[in-house]
Amino acid sequence: MQEIDINSLTQQVLWSGFALAFVFGALAQRTHFCTMGAIADIVNMGDWARMRMWVLAIAVAILGFNTMVYLGWVEAGKSIYAAPRLLWLSYIVGGLMFGFGMVLASGCGNKTLVRIGAGNLKSLVVFVVMGVAAFATLRGITAVARVNTVDTVALALPSGQDLPSLLAGALGQSPRQAALVLGLLLGGALLAWVLARAEGRRGEVLVGGLGSGLVIVGIWWVSGVLGHVAEHPETLEETFLGGSAPQRMEALSFVAPFAGTLDWLMFFSDKSKVLTLGVVAVLGVIAGSAVCALATRSFRWEAFRGVEDTANHLVGAVLMGVGGVVAMGCTVGQGLSGVSTLSLGSFIALAAIVAGAVLALRYQVWRLERMV
Repeated sequence: MQEIDINSLTQQVLWSGFALAFVFGALAQRTHFCTMGAIADIVNMGDWARMRMWVLAIAVAILGFNTMVYLGWVEAGKSIYAAPRLLWLSYIVGGLMFGFGMVLASGCGNKTLVRIGAGNLKSLVVFVVMGVAAFATLRGITAVARVNTVDTVALALPSGQDLPSLLAGALGQSPRQAALVLGLLLGGALLAWVLARAEGRRGEVLVGGLGSGLVIVGIWWVSGVLGHVAEHPETLEETFLGGSAPQRMEALSFVAPFAGTLDWLMFFSDKSKVLTLGVVAVLGVIAGSAVCALATRSFRWEAFRGVEDTANHLVGAVLMGVGGVVAMGCTVGQGLSGVSTLSLGSFIALAAIVAGAVLALRYQVWRLERMV
């Protein structure tokens, strides 16, 4: 393949990623798709509608990804989520930090971008602080702490940590066959749970959940199929074009890409700083949300209410930036993209994120009761 073909294909990958992220942002703005909001609805009001929307997205992502695995289009082991080294303590600690932080900051990374698109200046501050904290945890002072503490605790597995690889032998099947079986069982069970109640069959829930799940599947296809080059003409190695790590395919995640976006903006004149799927996804979600907010006349400027509101958002942004990198993902990165690969680590991280959010919501109630 000639170099011009590589460049052209990379552009196709990036534009496709931007378009899918645009849809993701518009859907989140229109249907109020939000993990933190879903958890808060349950804890504060006992309303499970938005949780069913989120679970529907997970079900669709699982079904779609594992069907592609069975067809031989993608492999979970070629993503960051299915490595043989299970960083279980990092997933727990980082997930708890991220979950607690997203409540203080009024939403996860994706919701932050959606709010920016709708005119929320608080979320713009959260984006910058979260990006800086994430960058420090990838390469700076908190990265040193991460590598020398929680990342030293790991479980070495004989194969990838995705369930099809772990259970293929016990099931008497190949990993590809196991992926289809487990994907259908788990995805089907989640889908049945969503549709079991009338609130799960509401139009907004179906559109938000189905659309968001399909976007995740679409991004996996763009990165793992469209952008896959078996042998790059320059490096002679297998490459996934447009990714932040050429050796790995990727889907949506909104922690490390925040750092990548700030890096790209600040060092734009440096020719080594190129657009990646993560960066264009950040821009796409903001753009999609903005267009939807303007079209529905829901665009509103919003600023901090006071010192306490500012402090909560700043602390929450730091917790999300650090915790998201430690846990290797957020509610979208681990909760949708990672879980779709049936990665054991993603399930651990997701459970920790939910637990952290519940703790933060309880903390807020405790604070309010003390003020009365």
